[in-house]
Amino acid sequence: MLHVPRCIISKKRVHKQVDTKSKGKTGEELAVRFLRKRGYRIVYRNFKTKSGEIDIIARDGKCTVFIEVKLRESISSGYPSESVGKRKISRIQKASLFYLLKYNLSDTPYRFEVVSILKENKNYKIDLIPIEMW
Repeated sequence: MLHVPRCIISKKRVHKQVDTKSKGKTGEELAVRFLRKRGYRIVYRNFKTKSGEIDIIARDGKCTVFIEVKLRESISSGYPSESVGKRKISRIQKASLFYLLKYNLSDTPYRFEVVSILKENKNYKIDLIPIEMW
C-alpha cells in the first residue's frame, strides 16, 4: 500500500476550500451586479446568524428580498437553483425572521429568491427564481 504524507492531503483540502470560497465570492459579485441592473438596492451581504446565512439581502421597492446565490459550472449535477432544498430554505427562513425582528421590519413585505448562475464556456447565464415557501 502506498503511503501518502498527511501534509499533502491537508494542502488539497485547504486548496479546495479556497477554491470554493473564491467561486462563492465570484457568484455573489455577479449576482450583485445582476440585481443592481434590475433596480434592487443591496442592503446586506453574508448576513449570518446561528441558524444560517443569507447571501444577499436587498430592497426591491418597499419589499425586502432574501437572496440565495448558487453558481454551477455545469448542469451535470442539475441546475444551480435545484440545489436549494427544504433544509436550506428552512435555514434561510429562520435567518430572515431574525433579520426582520432585529431591524423592526416584521410588518413590511418580503420574499425569497435564488440567483441561479450557470457558467457556459466563458459566459454566465443568470436567472432570478422565486423560492416557494411552505
